[in-house]
Amino acid sequence: MNPQETSTIQAKRDPTELRVLAFDVFGTVVDWFGSVRSEVARRNLGVDADAFAGDWRAGYQPAMAAVTRGDVGWTLIDDLHRMILDDLLSQYQIEMSEPDRYSLNRIWHLLDPWPDSAAGLRALHPNYILCTLSNGNLGLLTDLVRHGDLTFDCLLSAEVFRKYKPDPDTYLGVASTFDVSPSQVMLVAAHHNDLAAARDCGLMTAYIERPQEYGPQAIKDVSPKPDNDFHARDLLNLEGQLSRVRA
Repeated sequence: MNPQETSTIQAKRDPTELRVLAFDVFGTVVDWFGSVRSEVARRNLGVDADAFAGDWRAGYQPAMAAVTRGDVGWTLIDDLHRMILDDLLSQYQIEMSEPDRYSLNRIWHLLDPWPDSAAGLRALHPNYILCTLSNGNLGLLTDLVRHGDLTFDCLLSAEVFRKYKPDPDTYLGVASTFDVSPSQVMLVAAHHNDLAAARDCGLMTAYIERPQEYGPQAIKDVSPKPDNDFHARDLLNLEGQLSRVRA
């Protein structure tokens, strides 16, 4: 077995007891950069589409942090994305009508899945409850699932818990929703900080390699970290590893 595909199971978390797989969505299941970049380029805004897409996403964490700190009241990701977009259009000195701003912001509802995502979820589904655990709001996630033909049993999000990841209530909320122990839930994500926060709450963790999350010009380091229970190149590869555990 390739070392990057080897599971490093910690004794306190037994993968044979796993019941629920909770998926981060942006970057893990769907390709936000490629989708946003393509839409920006299609609109001929006269800007570097790669840079604009990256700048839009770069405003995501600071905007959520402002909500978490209480600087602003509870705000859905749709509205945060729009606030960031309005600021970017001003910074880039782009004039855009209200209908065009609205439709451009809706690209976050139409992000394309990674090539393995739909098939990987279908392969995992017979043996596990599959849910999202995303900071995206429910309307956005519903559109993404329909757009990408993605198989989930339940959509859980920051909107449900009124807290953004990495708040512990989001991770523990998955276990509570399905009446299982945290150790019977595994977060599947392409972001080590998300996975670390889940582990702190007692969840198992699986890292998914998405080296081109930020585009082909900004390849991510996807080296394994020993704290994760599984490390997989994609969702189909994760199912292959889990099938060996179940055998």
